[in-house]
Amino acid sequence: MTQETHPPSRREQILQALALMLEEDSGKRITIAALARQVGVSEAALYRHFPSKARMFEGLIAFIEETLFERITRILEEAPDAVSRCGQILTLLLAFAEKNPGLSRLLDGDVLTGETARLRQRIHQLFERLETQLKQVLREAELREGRRPTLPVSATANLLMAQAEGRIAQYVRSDFQRRPTEHWDDQWALLSAQLLRPAAQTA
Repeated sequence: MTQETHPPSRREQILQALALMLEEDSGKRITIAALARQVGVSEAALYRHFPSKARMFEGLIAFIEETLFERITRILEEAPDAVSRCGQILTLLLAFAEKNPGLSRLLDGDVLTGETARLRQRIHQLFERLETQLKQVLREAELREGRRPTLPVSATANLLMAQAEGRIAQYVRSDFQRRPTEHWDDQWALLSAQLLRPAAQTA
């Protein structure tokens, strides 16, 4: 997690410690006792800020959502066309995962095995929201640029998200050795060249 310009609150310290443990203790189940030691407080002190570990994970997921969609809003305002918008959204997701290895385990879902179904559903909804945003960009391409996806909109958006999700999964599976952005520029150049075609002329 990126550090804030102001001193972190105890709540932020707990979430930062949890993100660090997700990165450093890859493959291990994180306990409240271990997290309390990492933060340097008692377990009771942790529970004063978060009633459960699930709520701590929810805090990290909320941070991911806020960070990604705040930046996506800027991309939509600044990027000139659909291909640029899609490319920048996917690059943002991959770069965020790469910069935050612990949080990439949340995005991949591996750390949520055995946790409450609500957390897995929230990660699912995060990716659904990203895919919906790509669909919207692709649909607007015909109105704004006179171009439409080569494949149907839903299939195209799903293909793009599958690329991003696969690269994040590789990153987690390799214990953060295989960077999500590795070869991405070249791969995106190939994908984007086939992404859109001129819209059919109406009679």
